[in-house]
Amino acid sequence: MSRLSYGISSANDGSMSKAVDDEQRRANQELFLQSLGSSLEQAILVKLDYQSDDFCRYYTVDSSMAGSGITRPSSLTADALFTTEQDIALLLPVADCIAALLYDSSKGVIGLAHLGRHNLEQQGGKYVIEYMAKQFHSTPNDVCVWLSPAAGRLNYPLYTFDNRSLHDVALEQLQSAGVKRANIQVDSRDTTTDESFF
Repeated sequence: MSRLSYGISSANDGSMSKAVDDEQRRANQELFLQSLGSSLEQAILVKLDYQSDDFCRYYTVDSSMAGSGITRPSSLTADALFTTEQDIALLLPVADCIAALLYDSSKGVIGLAHLGRHNLEQQGGKYVIEYMAKQFHSTPNDVCVWLSPAAGRLNYPLYTFDNRSLHDVALEQLQSAGVKRANIQVDSRDTTTDESFF
């Protein structure tokens, strides 16, 4: 894989949530993807669904699914998507949960995972790494992870985990799956207090 680009949108990029109409959301997505050198036609949406009891749904996608959830209806519901193909963009709209970018350069695989309260309560930070090991023969030591800004402990404590933060719990689970701490980067901005986010 010759180049990996990633970005985290802010309020300046406009809303990409269901709070805005389809046309405005799509226009905002298009501008954001273009800023990263991609397009709507290359993107695949990580389409979440909270009306479930399973929050560890992981899939591998390829170019045949390009545009899914963006320029055409979503073909699957997922908590994380992975690909080994170049020129594919994975797009995950989140508000206060973590968007985790996972990358194994030795296997040429990237993934984008939603790590929120529901996922973490089901050990999603651990299982997403186990998926990479099973599907791509990734060695956890080789996996690099970037964790997006998320709601902080003050305004969003995880009661199931002794009131710790999303970042703290995600870090613990990723490391328990074998990812080296040095390979995990955390954007510690708090989305509930940082005015650059919605």
